[in-house]
Amino acid sequence: MASLNKSKMANYLPFEEPILQIEEEIKKAKEIETNSGVDTSKMVKDLEKKLKETTKEIFENLTPWQRVQLSRHPDRPYTLEYINTMSNNTFVELHGDRGVKDDKAMIGGFGQLDGQTVMFVGQQKGINTKMRQYRNFGMPNPEGYRKALRLFKLAEKFNKPIVTLIDTPGAFPGLEAEERGQGEAIARNIYEMMLLKVPVICIILGEGASGGALGIGVGDKVMMLENSRYSVISPENCSTILWRSWDFKEKLLKL
Repeated sequence: MASLNKSKMANYLPFEEPILQIEEEIKKAKEIETNSGVDTSKMVKDLEKKLKETTKEIFENLTPWQRVQLSRHPDRPYTLEYINTMSNNTFVELHGDRGVKDDKAMIGGFGQLDGQTVMFVGQQKGINTKMRQYRNFGMPNPEGYRKALRLFKLAEKFNKPIVTLIDTPGAFPGLEAEERGQGEAIARNIYEMMLLKVPVICIILGEGASGGALGIGVGDKVMMLENSRYSVISPENCSTILWRSWDFKEKLLKL
């Protein structure tokens, strides 16, 4: 599976600033050649070599917190992008848990993967502020996990393999989610997924935190993309539990 594509990034994290600076120098050198006709090919070649070396050095010496930041990078592809690419846009989304409502943070449906019909299920974060609110920042409510279970059972009924794509900071922790049985819904999914009679492949795309990830994360094979993470809790929430503050999230990763 492909890792974060640096060539298409529009946003840069603080530790990536040296990369941005070199890329801007390359851009300026090319503009000089275009505008004035001065040969800057040697300069560009040297800068491209420096860019490659700098990028390698940065990404070979990432701190745990920097890897957490990469797992959340706003330019990482999200679930729907992966599904549409893998299924060659044959994906047909299915909606609702047949009980409460359709949870927009959890998506799923049938699609073709190399000629094989597959059930795709995953969390979707949203590509901008408006869509993130619409998708609840990729944090499903109980009805999201119940929708996922309905789709798992549907795939089993028709003997179709299941691919889950995990990318969530956790299940939604709101009062209304607890009132509707968030813990029970996740526990039920874990139990039922262990009993499924069809192959299940789980892939961590970016964040895979807490029970929010486990609710669709039980399979025959679990894989992780580069610079993704899989943990029992997010660093911020763990820091809040231990110290009543987010300020120790980086310290926590060093323990």
